Amino acid sequence: MGLKSNIAIAIDHSLLMTKAGLPPDPWQAKVLRDRDPRLLLNCARQSGKTAVMAAAAVIEALYYAPSVVLILCPAIRQSKELFRAAIAMWQLLGAEIVADSLTTTSVDFPTGSRIIALPSTEKNIRGFSSISLLILDEASRVPDDLYNTVRPMLAVSNGRIACLSTPFGKRGFFHEEWTKGAGWTRVQITALENPRISSEFLAEEKRKLPDAWFRQEYMCEFAETTDAVFAYADVQAALTGEVEPLYLDSGMMITGDVAPLTL
Repeated sequence: MGLKSNIAIAIDHSLLMTKAGLPPDPWQAKVLRDRDPRLLLNCARQSGKTAVMAAAAVIEALYYAPSVVLILCPAIRQSKELFRAAIAMWQLLGAEIVADSLTTTSVDFPTGSRIIALPSTEKNIRGFSSISLLILDEASRVPDDLYNTVRPMLAVSNGRIACLSTPFGKRGFFHEEWTKGAGWTRVQITALENPRISSEFLAEEKRKLPDAWFRQEYMCEFAETTDAVFAYADVQAALTGEVEPLYLDSGMMITGDVAPLTL
């Protein structure tokens, strides 16, 4: 990559996608320019959320070196997809990668930066620290305990976190952070806002798919979970802070799990 292009991208990070032959949509350009510290992307399928975060990973490795970018997904196959997209974008810029620095799940760049892809299992990630950018792809399907485990990784480095996903029901940390979390920049892109998806295709999908599934996958709506006994709104309405928690003699608080009583 020439010096002129390098300086231009350093000033306007969204130009990286243009340079790589993938001109960004306006929302993608804004995400890359703003570099929000806490980012939630609630985006329909095929909206370009993987492409923009692949670009974000390359920008972090190139312009904020030495840095560590960690990509987590529910399955290693998914992590590898975003990882491969980042590597492809780096190579589209004309940059070379030393062969022995590249594996199927990690790469060490000449800048001293690293990009690492892992599945979302707690035992695989506890050893990492000083993360510059943490990317949780398919975040609505990432377990809550894993989310709680990875957040402390950003404490010392003051690293950024980006969670991208389509909804998966009114459950899990992604839904909680989207509806109630503080300090997040929220970006929602429905299929109607995607210039690459035709109205004819969406009309056919609306006819073929169950309504809740269509609204979830294409309209970014957090639909009721199909296996729920009670509606989410009804459960929330039943909660109150006016009732004191019930404690056993041992001091244990009774919450959702009631300890068996011994007669």
